[in-house]
Amino acid sequence: MTTRILIAEDVDLIAEAFIALLNTEDDFEVVKRVSRGDEVVAAVEEFRPDIALLDVAMPGCTGIEATAQVRARGLDCRILLLTALEGAGHLQQALQAGANGYLVKTTTADRLIAGIRSVVAGGTVIDPQLAADALRLGPNPLTAREQELLRLLAQGLSTDEVAEKLFLSRGTVRNYVSNVLEKLGTHSRGEAVTLARDRGWL
Repeated sequence: MTTRILIAEDVDLIAEAFIALLNTEDDFEVVKRVSRGDEVVAAVEEFRPDIALLDVAMPGCTGIEATAQVRARGLDCRILLLTALEGAGHLQQALQAGANGYLVKTTTADRLIAGIRSVVAGGTVIDPQLAADALRLGPNPLTAREQELLRLLAQGLSTDEVAEKLFLSRGTVRNYVSNVLEKLGTHSRGEAVTLARDRGWL
């Protein structure tokens, strides 16, 4: 039985390498490649892959967001997320979105192929180092609103600009910032952004 595979990867060289690798397996068939996260749902609906390999960081929307969209549509497709990011926080987000697997792109070809087979068979595959890091760090302490605020700060927006974007008062924004700094144990906005990114909480 042939396993039909969708690949969502915005870097051509990486996508082509994945396609070449997977097509060496007699029972694998790459039926479609897209380069944007917001193209995933339509491709799953049209090509009906058994499994989708989604890059976490893509234009349009992230692989995690695309996973949630596929699940919201009730589409019958297993999903394996691939990431170049080392932050374990994204793992929790991926599983909450409905992913069936989460591997780093530095994995070996044999592990990737074995991971695809396991996920298609109904299993869950998680990079062991990321799993260990996730257990050590614990859950993301930031609320969705706090994450949204940090993303805006990371873009260089001022307090006034963040307040305007989020329809909040300046005082409320300052309170949010204070809460974030306290939760992360950091002393500045820049430190908070860096720490949250490193741990995959943004």
